[in-house]
Parts: sequence; C-alpha cells; structure tokens
Amino acid sequence: MSLLLVLTAALFAGPARQARAADGWWNPTARPAPDSQINVTGEPFRGTDSAGKVRGFVDAHNHLMSAEGFGGRIICGSVFSTKGVADALKDCPEHYPDGALALFENVTGGADGHHDPVGWPTFKDWPAHDSLSHQQNYYAWVERAWRGGQRVLVNDLVTNGLLCSIYPYKDRGCDEMDAIRLEARKSYELQDYVDTMYGGPGKGWFRIVTDSAQARDVVAQGKLAVVLGVETSEPFGCKMILDVPQCDEDAIDRGLDELYRLGVRSMFLCHKFDNALCGVRFDEGTIGVAVNAGQFLSTGTFWQTEKCTGPQHDNPIGLPTAQANAMLPAGVTVPSYAGDAQCNTRGLTRLGEYAVRGMMQRHMMLEVDHMSVKAADRAFDILETSNYPGVISSHSWMDLQWTERLYRLGGFIAQYDHSAEGFVAEAARTKALRDKYGVGYGYGTDLNGVGGWPGPVGADAPNAVKYPFRSADGGSVIDRQVTGQRTWDVNTDGVAHDGMVPDWIEQIRLSGGQGVIDDLMHGAESYLTTWKATERHDAGTDLARGASASASSSEWNLFTSYRPDRAVDGDRGSRWASDWNDDQWWQVDLGAVRRIDRVTLDWERAYGKGYRIEVSTDGANWRTVWSTDSGNGGLDTARFDPANARWVRVHGAQRGTQWGYSLYEVGVYGT
Repeated sequence: MSLLLVLTAALFAGPARQARAADGWWNPTARPAPDSQINVTGEPFRGTDSAGKVRGFVDAHNHLMSAEGFGGRIICGSVFSTKGVADALKDCPEHYPDGALALFENVTGGADGHHDPVGWPTFKDWPAHDSLSHQQNYYAWVERAWRGGQRVLVNDLVTNGLLCSIYPYKDRGCDEMDAIRLEARKSYELQDYVDTMYGGPGKGWFRIVTDSAQARDVVAQGKLAVVLGVETSEPFGCKMILDVPQCDEDAIDRGLDELYRLGVRSMFLCHKFDNALCGVRFDEGTIGVAVNAGQFLSTGTFWQTEKCTGPQHDNPIGLPTAQANAMLPAGVTVPSYAGDAQCNTRGLTRLGEYAVRGMMQRHMMLEVDHMSVKAADRAFDILETSNYPGVISSHSWMDLQWTERLYRLGGFIAQYDHSAEGFVAEAARTKALRDKYGVGYGYGTDLNGVGGWPGPVGADAPNAVKYPFRSADGGSVIDRQVTGQRTWDVNTDGVAHDGMVPDWIEQIRLSGGQGVIDDLMHGAESYLTTWKATERHDAGTDLARGASASASSSEWNLFTSYRPDRAVDGDRGSRWASDWNDDQWWQVDLGAVRRIDRVTLDWERAYGKGYRIEVSTDGANWRTVWSTDSGNGGLDTARFDPANARWVRVHGAQRGTQWGYSLYEVGVYGT
C-alpha cells in the first residue's frame, strides 16, 4: 500500500429536461433540470476588435476528460451525464461513506483521511482548490468560464499507465492509448450533449475545432473553440524498458496519424517518466523522489543526472525517503544525486527526433514543458532549422531563459494557474518580451490534473473580489457561482472548479492592474496566430540536397566513407569528416547563383567551436556572412542577411574536440 500512497501523491436519463424560450442565443432552450446555475448575465462578446483580431482568454492546458483515464477511478465525477447533474457529480463508490478508502484523495488532497462523499446538491467538501481527486470541469462550470471571456480551451487527453496499474480501484484497462481514444470520444459526446440543449448539431457553445480558421470562426461567433491535445507518458506505446525502446518509427507514424484523425493538434512527447522518445524534466524534492521510484517501476531504470552545460537545469531531485524505497523491490533503493548535477542525461532520442519531425510534417504543435533541458534544447534546435512556429509552453515548466527563443519562432506561452499575486509577478518577468514580439498571454489551469490551485485570500484581502463584477470583455455581469445548495466565492474558496476562472481573473486585475488583463485578452488571438503559422509552415527547399560537394580533406576509414557528399545525401546515418586539425573546410556548389539566408548544420560529436559561413558567386572570391567562436555542437542554424551565392562554405577555425570536423547534414535555404 505504501507503493500506492507515495506514487499517487506524486502523479497526479435522469431528471426531465425543462423546455423554455431562450432569452438570448447564449442560453439553451432545454437545459437539464435540476442543474448548476451559471450566474453570469449579458451577451458574450462576439466578433473581432477594430483591428480584426479575436478577443478573449485562452486556457492552454486543461483536462476535461481525465476522469476517463487512470483506470477510471482516480478523478471522481464526470464532465456530464445524460442522467443529469446528480449522476455526473457523484463521488467514486469506494469513497462512501466517509472517505476513509479514498486513497488517492487522502494522499494528495486537503482531506485529513475522511471527507463527505456527497456531491450534488450539498458539495460540503468538494470540489475544492486542494481536493485533487474530484471533478472540476462539470460542463456548466466550463460554460461559466466561457461566459466570463474564455474563447479557446486546450483539452489535453491524459493518463498514466503505471498509476492506473498500481491503484487498487479501477473499472477499465490501463493501456494509455486506449484511454486517449476514450477521452477523445467522450469529448465529442460532450459537444453533442451541449448541442442538444441548443437545438441540434453545431448550435451549442462548445465547439471542437481542428484548424485555426475554424477556431477563428467559432471565436468570432462568441463561442468556445476547443482544441484537443495529448499529455501522456507512453504515447504510441513508446515505453522504454531497461533502455530498450518498445516502439519503432512505424509505430510513431501510425500513432501520429491516428491522433491527427481523432482531431489532436498538439501534444507532449514525454511526461513524468523517461520514454523511448525523450528524457523528462524531473519533478522536484520529495515528489521527485517518488516519481523516480515510479520511473524505476515503469522502465527498470532510475533517472541519471549530469552537470548542466548551460544556465538551464532540470528540477533538483530530493533525498531518498523510506516511503519511496518501500515502493521498490527488496534490495533496490532510490539513488542520491550530486547537488551540482541537475540535468537529465537523457535528451531527445533518435526516435524522439523522428517524432518531432513527424509532428512537423503533420503541422502539429509541440509541447515542451515536460522535456528535460537536453531534450528541449535539441527540440528547439530542430524547430529552428526549419523556422517552425508550432511550439507551446502551456503551464510554466519551460526555462525562462528560452522564452525569447520560443517567441522568435512564433510560439505561444501560458502560465500555470498560480495565485493572483504570483501570476502577476511572473507575468511581469516576461512582459518586455511579449511587448517586443507583440504577443498575448495565456493561462494553463491544469484542472483535473492533480496539481493544486489558488487558495482563498480572505474576504478582507486587498485583492478580494467584490460581487457582482463585470467581465473583462465588458459584456457580462458575474455573480457568485451556485451549484445545488452550495455557493462559491473565490475569496473564501479559491479556484475550486473551472467556473471560478472568471473570478480568479478579476482577482488578477485587482492584484496587477489592467495591463496583465489586456495581455490575457490578447491570448486567444496569439494562440490562433501560432496555430495558423504552424498549419501554413513551409520549411523551404534545401538547395544543397544532392548537390556537388567538396572539402579540404576527408578522414580515411577502411570500413566506411566520409566523403563530402555524405553531408548532403539526406541520410542522417552518414556523414562527412575532416582530418584532425583546425583549418578545414567543406563546401557545396548549388549549381547556379541563388539568394540564400540560412544554413543549417547537424554536427556529429566532432563539432566546430569556431567556424564561419562563407559564400561565393565565382568559386574564387569568398566573403563571410556568419561566424561564431562559441559553437557547442548539435544542430546549428546560421541566419544572415540575404546573400547571392553559388558556392557555400563551412570554414572551420577551431575544433570543439580532439578530432576534426564532422557533419551529418548541411542544409542551405533561400529567401
């Protein structure tokens, strides 16, 4: 049982319908009765602003359907039920009569080992900001968030096979992809459920969208555009066992194709445990210790760390605990780690690189928050070689130092659902960059994601919300939220469920002023701009592919060839390698004078620390268009002002290793 308690702490038709005349397009004609109230009056904002841009908030990271994952009994209650609210908002059966057997809740939540399991209509103990196992996304609460100004919601389909397998209560299997399929299907059923209230298909406010134009149209109508994403530990079955991948390239292609058909447009490639695609960013402290034990149970290996080579670092893992060791087989203990070695040794694997490129081919958006520093750095390198804008940081796990790197590509950032004062302070740290790139801001509530949410500030706090208040878009008046016999107040309850998001945003305004609200109101536009750029992305033609190449030297080897043309053959398994001295060059003949502005270099371990990019129109006279003396290998992208060139040369001045220079591939791109 200690195995369960420690790891779960770390991871995370009924009443008759009442027909009535609608008093506005935003109100249904046939809401179930009884049901939750919305407590928002006024017409939701429709259309665009004077500049033709959509207005509204974006929740870039939510988990509407996580009750369907993890074996079906980690998150209790449902987003909707055709049997009505009493059936949807009920506790798991093992939580009755007093919560003593609510193992996940008692370890992760605010309960003291017991809680009142009754949901509708009293809700004495849940949902709550510190109750991690009860439904926070009942459809009417999501509706209130929409009515309060939210216009885009990313619904991340989520599960964890190991947590499912060790939790004693479950009513379905633990295969992660089966759970993702079920959650996708239930999302479309929710759309149908809402449509029924409004008179038929396509008429409801909850609209699942699969492209940015469709999303813009939905938002312009004043409705909620819902984007499907995936956050799971073993996508496509890409588990790692004893460092052996359990998937291959074909499995990745099949998996990406299936997810795309389901409507998924963004995803994480790794989450919590290292897998066959990438190493993860560690969880911190004692939680990290417990997740590391889970990592061993899932993969057969513990995390391995090394000294970081730059300012970015993964979270520090805590010291081993007796509870974590009790999770493990006899004789196995969680290791300790040096304080100056905080980076995961595992980065983006060969299969991971294949998956990133596969997402790019399908114009999907890559979530980087849970990637290790090493994995995220390589992912950024790959995205940068193609100017690929589809990169998302949705809930505060990415390094602050990489914020501009993301914005330069055209990506989007959202902050975790922190306390209002904490959210304002974090938003201020990146305000200058948002202004520089003209982008908006988002939040990632992570509701139903077992994370914990803003608590009460007290009715007398300086930033206490005064009810009723006007929505940030100015179109609605918002009062305290009522469901059944329970009335919620953000001052005394915090963010207990999704319906409290408008109240929390008002608290942010009171804490930080109108500026941060303006950035949030610009969030939906920025997210959709990133998505549109991702869909329309064209990497351009590699002018060097298959062209004639030459070099100052080529390393001799009895068993293989390191000829210059190996760096332009499109095969990342072959390479050019030079003799072992500093002054070496490699060049390609494009066949005609072309206008170029970018050269990409995929280095083998023998990389150039100091080198320059030279161009020539006649093969005799050369000029330097780009240079560095601080190269660190991996993937480099050299950008420069457009230049006319037929010949392009990589000229090494200083080796980064004892060997020569070695390049898997060189790409040359034009304007």
